[in-house]
Amino acid sequence: MLITGSSLKLIQDTKEALQQAFKMKDLGELKYFLRMEFTRSNVGILMHQRKYALELIFEVGMTAAKPVGTPIDINVKLTSKVYDEHVKKEQVGEDDPLVDQTMCQRLIGKLLYIKRQSGQGLLLSSSSDGLVTTFCDADWASCVLTRKSVTGYMVKVGQSLVSWKTKKQTIVSKSSAEAEYRSLASTVLELVWLLGLLKEVGAEVQLPVHVYSDSKSTIQIAANPVYHE
Repeated sequence: MLITGSSLKLIQDTKEALQQAFKMKDLGELKYFLRMEFTRSNVGILMHQRKYALELIFEVGMTAAKPVGTPIDINVKLTSKVYDEHVKKEQVGEDDPLVDQTMCQRLIGKLLYIKRQSGQGLLLSSSSDGLVTTFCDADWASCVLTRKSVTGYMVKVGQSLVSWKTKKQTIVSKSSAEAEYRSLASTVLELVWLLGLLKEVGAEVQLPVHVYSDSKSTIQIAANPVYHE
């Protein structure tokens, strides 16, 4: 459990109340949480996943002794561990060799990238101007199996990236404008929640918040929703 707030006394009172009701241990300052590692310095907090990335690479057999030269071993392990989880959810025949090969190639590419960049992370700066900036986009009909679009957004407070997401939309969008509009709606929904959270912890935020979208049709719909079906 991660406990945070604007009052140290309130945090301590919360810990004591929880310890009276449950058997628990106070681990002190945040260092490792939900596969995320946190390293502190005067500049800010570096958030990374090096430990989890190395565990993932080791699990699929991509050790230093078998880097890139043994794609067959990697294919076998990926097919058995990951293929069922990703492909069967899309209700695709598990005996489809084309889908099998494509999925494995994509996953191998991602794992090779993780292997090379395991030490990369995000810096949460200790200084901020309180300006919230948001970028959102949609990849129309990008899923080759379902033709569903993908929503993507990122939210920055000052120069620090605090929220990001890439997720397949729940329904098939008939146009790129519809896909972009759904992406924009999801982004604003996240912003409403995030601004409430920042207010609770006492963070100063400049209003209004700037949301950037690259779809002209979506901007027109958002500006005048009355004359659009």
